[in-house]
Amino acid sequence: MGVCWFVGLTTLDVVHRSPVRPGPNQKVTATRQDVAAGGPAANAAVTAAALGARALLVTALGAGPVATAARADLEAHGVEVHDVVAPGQDFPLAVSAVLVDDGTGDRSVVSADAALATAPAPPSGLLAGLPAPDVVLLDGHHPAVARAVVGHLDALEPRPRVVLDAGRWRPLFAELLPVADVAALSADFTVPDEVVPGHGGAAAAARALGARAVVVTHGPDPVEWTEGGASGAVDVPRVEARDTLGAGDAFHGALAAALAAGTPLPEACDRAARVASTRVAHVGPRGWLAEVRP
Repeated sequence: MGVCWFVGLTTLDVVHRSPVRPGPNQKVTATRQDVAAGGPAANAAVTAAALGARALLVTALGAGPVATAARADLEAHGVEVHDVVAPGQDFPLAVSAVLVDDGTGDRSVVSADAALATAPAPPSGLLAGLPAPDVVLLDGHHPAVARAVVGHLDALEPRPRVVLDAGRWRPLFAELLPVADVAALSADFTVPDEVVPGHGGAAAAARALGARAVVVTHGPDPVEWTEGGASGAVDVPRVEARDTLGAGDAFHGALAAALAAGTPLPEACDRAARVASTRVAHVGPRGWLAEVRP
């Protein structure tokens, strides 16, 4: 398998599973609790590592206790963590509160994401000291980090393939879509009309902004892909949804790992859809990984 960089957000997820959702001023008792690292780039890195790729995470953690817990979980699952925050310096890492519905597997999330502080650009020499990647996934968080990585990639020969995780619009995507070899969009992703007037849909807008290929996920429905003049759809295996937390991240991590191994885009989408379905079929943020290890 290849070398994958995952660039972006890490959080600490506190996940409760409950048969009911609390109403106003109400408390409920959870049937299960899990604590694990979260965030799009971090979860994708965990998935890629489980699939056998060398997964490097470039993120902002800091030295606080929340970051220590997140780092320990990531490293326990085979992720090589590279922190852009100076050694010994604290950073307000977000703690995500997650509720998973025991009946449907649907998740609700409250998180500050990357809004608590501005992550610095990687320190001098950090990126140059990492093994050259085959694929780089960007999640659109931590703009200074993303811009530094894009600048670093421009100097590499051959230039690694760039995958953009685009779940919801962020202003930075106007800069990142032009460098994306594969833009992986959720069905809910939209591009503002002022960015691409009269674009005719998110996929068309992503292509107009420069993305060479576009993948659109639709939950349990087929994954659509477009590359060059070709397009198609990949069926998603039908499973009982037990836990949807991180399903999109699992898809993106598996997609990056497959592309890094040289798999053509349609087959990479098929593999990623199967991995995401496996994640949805299992309760908890990490137990499902044993089902996909090579």
